Amino acid sequence: MQIYKIFPLGFAANSYILTADEKTCVVIDPAQPRIAEECKKRGLTPTYALLTHCHYDHIGGAGALFNEGCKVLCGEDEKDLVFGEDNRAIFHGLTIPHFEIYNTVRDGDELTLSGIKIKVIATPGHTRGGVCYVVGNTIFSGDTLFYRSVGRTDFTTGSYPALVQSVKKLYELRGDYTVCPGHGEDTTLGEERAFNPYVKD
Repeated sequence: MQIYKIFPLGFAANSYILTADEKTCVVIDPAQPRIAEECKKRGLTPTYALLTHCHYDHIGGAGALFNEGCKVLCGEDEKDLVFGEDNRAIFHGLTIPHFEIYNTVRDGDELTLSGIKIKVIATPGHTRGGVCYVVGNTIFSGDTLFYRSVGRTDFTTGSYPALVQSVKKLYELRGDYTVCPGHGEDTTLGEERAFNPYVKD
């Protein structure tokens, strides 16, 4: 499997393009409309887009993918937040490009999308319905866990106690994993267990 990490231009999050066959791909957190073009540059057809949570800086490109037939999925407790007034208010009334949620996922789900096996871990805290996606030895952590940091919890539906428990839930995974976060550089679960100052192992 190939993972392409797309850093944002301006205000947005990291996006990840995953492909197992170099023809189709799954996008995690399509942050900007240009992600559709990034897929095309690589000769890939996006079939599914997985949202770690609903904030605009992570879903700003979902509409462009949806318009090309891509199916958008999110956590079951996040669906109602995506187009909610509170979500728009966080980003000063920004209009979220139209898309529809094809389906929702829940803790423990094991999906196979475009030949890629994906496990869902519910990680509330940054938002009520946030999730992480585990693919092989890689965790796509959204805004739950960063390099020596964690996501903020002062937005609507955020909860610091819930976030701490979610990070500890990730720490409990056996072995080490690469952590691909919503912002900044990659890290490892071993690094965060040992050195993250916000949540201790």
